[in-house]
Amino acid sequence: MTATSAIEGFISLCDRQVWYRIIKPEQEEFGKLPLLCLHGGPGVPHDYLEPLEEIAATGRRVIFYDQLGCGNSDRPNDPNLYSIDLFKEELVAVRQALNLENIHLFGQSWGGCLALEHALSQAAGLVSLILASTPANVQQFVTEAYRLMNDLPEEVQQIIRKHEAEDTTQSPEYKQAMELFNHTFLCRLDPWPSCLTRAYSKVGTEFRGVGKIIDWNIENRLTEIVAPTLLLSGRYDEVTPACVETVNKGISGSEWVLFENSSHMPHLEEKERFLQVLNDFLHRVEDNKKLV
Repeated sequence: MTATSAIEGFISLCDRQVWYRIIKPEQEEFGKLPLLCLHGGPGVPHDYLEPLEEIAATGRRVIFYDQLGCGNSDRPNDPNLYSIDLFKEELVAVRQALNLENIHLFGQSWGGCLALEHALSQAAGLVSLILASTPANVQQFVTEAYRLMNDLPEEVQQIIRKHEAEDTTQSPEYKQAMELFNHTFLCRLDPWPSCLTRAYSKVGTEFRGVGKIIDWNIENRLTEIVAPTLLLSGRYDEVTPACVETVNKGISGSEWVLFENSSHMPHLEEKERFLQVLNDFLHRVEDNKKLV
């Protein structure tokens, strides 16, 4: 393992500032390509992916950035600005500005959806895809999430349904009910790690752009994905095994590792095994690339 250091800065996109963080090994090992990490939400900044920084100690750069609208990046107060196309453009701008020609692309939850969009755009230099708790169809995800809610106590279900029907989701009663859902299907650790609570403290009052992805569905295009792909998810994940199975069936040759003691955050809930599985995959892809 090698020592690492952090570099932070900003990239300009449409006169707005996108914040990035690079974890750089003291000695970057030859042949180890950078890992670019995309956070979820939309609107939950990179902080909760902090354990992935440890990958840099194996000799490769690990890069994070906060998407516009959250975290340390600019937060334009214009709902019309936020769209899948904007986030796709932002990802391209980050790669260009940081000279990320050949990369492994990691996306968690919504970040995985963005990674899939990037792959489907025929982006060059995409050596592998790692999709953590990622659906291919948001409607399937929503349907499955409501099915999971049936496992909660009846009174909690009633509170959640009532406030969602009345559009009063800022109610303390609703937030308390959702805490039970989140501690069951989002992250089962108690207490939550500081990096996760820190990320949620930077979200603000809403997830930017959520309504605009409700109809997102690329199921019928999964066969176009040709990069080696690793799928990672939890047994109790809000992105249920049924959702990940859709992705697994659609991407030829994809590998799927299901973490039996995790929900939506196996990189926190089963950190050591998660990092080992990820490291092994990256090494295997690079070894195979050398043989071609």
